[in-house]
Amino acid sequence: MTAPARPTVRADRPARARIPVALKYLSLLLASAVVLVPLIVILLTSLKTESEVANSGPLSLPGDWFNFANYATAIEQGAMLRAFGNTTLILVISTAGTVLIGSMTAYAIDRFHFRLKKLVMGLFLLATLVPSVTTQVATFQVIDDLGAFNSRWAPILLYTGTDIVSIYIFLQFIRSIPVSLDEAARIDGANSWTIYRKIILPMLRPAIATVVIVKGIAIYNDFYVPFLYMPDPELGTISTALFRFKGPFGAHWETISAGTIVVIVPTLIVFLALQRFIYSGFAAGSTK
Repeated sequence: MTAPARPTVRADRPARARIPVALKYLSLLLASAVVLVPLIVILLTSLKTESEVANSGPLSLPGDWFNFANYATAIEQGAMLRAFGNTTLILVISTAGTVLIGSMTAYAIDRFHFRLKKLVMGLFLLATLVPSVTTQVATFQVIDDLGAFNSRWAPILLYTGTDIVSIYIFLQFIRSIPVSLDEAARIDGANSWTIYRKIILPMLRPAIATVVIVKGIAIYNDFYVPFLYMPDPELGTISTALFRFKGPFGAHWETISAGTIVVIVPTLIVFLALQRFIYSGFAAGSTK
């Protein structure tokens, strides 16, 4: 008997299978280069002297890798420490207020039944679709009438009261908490506030971590609100201090780059240390 003919395997199939993989890694390399190359240029520039910046290319290496004079100038004359203090104060109060208001709102929407509940949810959704720039005139008038203009309360009120996304994040997590826990607590005599404080809030830790990290980075990097509502240089935040830094130092890019690195380092450290909470929080919220 003759052996059955074996199916022929095309020799070019493995090569074709490797093409999508190669394209995937190539796209990742290009995306990484787009992000990392500007940061490398800023880091190298911050370590150069004024003459090195004027007479060398952006990717050329500095003559002295321990030239931290630009950083000292940025911190001392750029009032970066005061800007860090203002930013920290605004960030802490705003994120704490966002967590409390967002979690309470989500708890009320999910656990309580009231008239026009669907309308409230629809208005929340509509608020996320309205471009914020279209409401800036009315928002500015409200802040000015409240007497909060040119004070730290202006960004705190805006950051705390306009975060609809945090409400949806908390809402997704609260919906995964069994209602039977609330009912058992009510049988034991607990009221709604006690249930929220002792049952709901402790179980929202992944959502709280996600909201704090995402909201905190957004507040830290925001430029528009502090620049518009706090024109006083004494109230400058990290972003506005860095912007005003260009004025007295003109085109001294080595000093401006040092100030940029000072701004980037804290967020980079926080993100690298807590990035697993961001990914796990969003992943858990998407499956609940």
